[in-house]
Amino acid sequence: MGSYRVCVCFTRKFKSDALSPPGDVKDLFNKYSESGGQMTVRNLHRFLVEVQGQTDATEKDAEHVLEVLRQRRHMSVFQRHSLNLDGFFHFLFSDDLNPVIDSKVHHDMTAPLSHYFIYTGHNSYLTGNQLSSDCSDAPIIKALNRGVRVIELDIWPNSAKDDVLVLHGRTLTSPVEFIKCIRSIKEHAFVASQYPVIITLEDHLTRDLQAKAAETITKTFGELLYYPKSEVLEEFPSPESLKGRIIISTKPPKEYLETKTTELQGDGDKEKLKTPDEEPWGDDIPDYGPDVPNERESADPAGPIEEDSGDDEGISQVNPDKDVAPEYKRLITIRAGKPKGVSLKDSIRVDGKQVKRVSLSEPQLQKVARSHPTHVVRFTHNNFLRIYPKGTRIDSSNYNPLLAWTHGAQMVAFNMQGYGRQLWLVHGFFRANGGCGYVKKPDFLLPNGSENDDQHIFDPKAPRPVKTTLKVKIYMGDGWNQEFKKTHFDTYSPPDFYTRVGIAGVPADTIMKRTRAIEDDWFPCWNEEFVFPLTVPELAVLRVEVHEYDMSEKDDFGGQTCVPVAELKSGIRTIPLCNKKGEKYKSVRLLVRIDFY
Repeated sequence: MGSYRVCVCFTRKFKSDALSPPGDVKDLFNKYSESGGQMTVRNLHRFLVEVQGQTDATEKDAEHVLEVLRQRRHMSVFQRHSLNLDGFFHFLFSDDLNPVIDSKVHHDMTAPLSHYFIYTGHNSYLTGNQLSSDCSDAPIIKALNRGVRVIELDIWPNSAKDDVLVLHGRTLTSPVEFIKCIRSIKEHAFVASQYPVIITLEDHLTRDLQAKAAETITKTFGELLYYPKSEVLEEFPSPESLKGRIIISTKPPKEYLETKTTELQGDGDKEKLKTPDEEPWGDDIPDYGPDVPNERESADPAGPIEEDSGDDEGISQVNPDKDVAPEYKRLITIRAGKPKGVSLKDSIRVDGKQVKRVSLSEPQLQKVARSHPTHVVRFTHNNFLRIYPKGTRIDSSNYNPLLAWTHGAQMVAFNMQGYGRQLWLVHGFFRANGGCGYVKKPDFLLPNGSENDDQHIFDPKAPRPVKTTLKVKIYMGDGWNQEFKKTHFDTYSPPDFYTRVGIAGVPADTIMKRTRAIEDDWFPCWNEEFVFPLTVPELAVLRVEVHEYDMSEKDDFGGQTCVPVAELKSGIRTIPLCNKKGEKYKSVRLLVRIDFY
């Protein structure tokens, strides 16, 4: 029973307990410690293997834990080779010593690029909305430092100086110099990851400016730039072979001849606009299913293919093939796009040995996924599929990425400059594989030798049995009193925290649950367990959010994180929480237990 004090303004009592271990931690300490109440190196090693599932752990790993605690001058390490209960609890509640996922690259990185999901940005140069914000290299730098591997630049002529600018064409966005963006990409490309950076160009240049852009790219990147010797590329290189390299992806210039002539149309322009922040922390993750409005009806049930653009390409100024700058064309490694008028189904057909990239808007993906799901999956076995936000997302909001990932789309392009649950989900998904920006697709989304047999192609719409069951126990939380200095929430009392925990995945797996609210406590102890049956655990993401209950206003935000289920470590683990922008808090964290059945 904790001590209490009474505020002069209210009769409500405040608990002021210090953080103490939950019952499960005490029980495990007693089980794995000596009779004198000390856990030796050998005991800790047994715990790591038997409870934490670290079958490859050694006694040196256990010794390392004690050494780090000693270096931190943790008073609970009383002896050189043992821990008391407080020391054991401190170890479990340290996200660096006891992380919930691995921090190292561990996927096979020698397969073709098309076998990976890639951390992809959309209109990477915009600082805010799609119509009137500034264009800058700052959001490009921020994205690269986070680990984003695909940067999109829209390049347009600067008629005043016969130069190249980056801007969102036919809008009020202020431009930034192309050379500035390219130099920033070079400087920051490999800060967060050594795996290749792909630059997708939306090209609106004349022949002369194409040549100038090619010269800028070649001189700036030098030997970092990769492009194939032959125009016919039968298989993409691997991320491992392209470490430290930069790749250009765009349409062969002749395919810009037939483009859209209207702005912000074709992506649900009749849909009512909505802001991404209906709640203080952003919209919830939308589900996806078969009942998607059929926008832009056509004779083909899957609808017409749109141009390969972010949303608002406009009329191209590119001339026929004879006017295309050859030095520009040869730099294109991942060739993309199809002329206007070709059906969605035909646009993603597997066409001989020439690998390619096709871009679809989110409504187009919904259409073709509804009509030809296995056709989409087959295409992505060896070719790139890029999905981009619909044109009505002028506020730079985002969409549910699970439909795209479930169909094998490698480049799910997201606006990185905002926040909200969809963006949190993408950030969390790419925490996998050490956060290197490349996540190997599960085997069922890769070629299996039966490319012409639909029965052996993964069908995202097919019902599936439960493959595994995830059990998550939320023990407690800590760090808000340090992070917010008791000023972020109600001025007159400690917060009433509750936790939302759930799964974002295929529709059968998607669910959200919550704990009860713990009143007046900076150190909430919930001790609540949740069970999640999963049919496709390979694509599932664990979602965790903490909020402070407010009976008179909207609940206050207390932290969030998303973690790929396939990467979760079993046992008692620490989950650090992030702010709305996806930046990790210094001290806010949860203690949880993870089990798979």
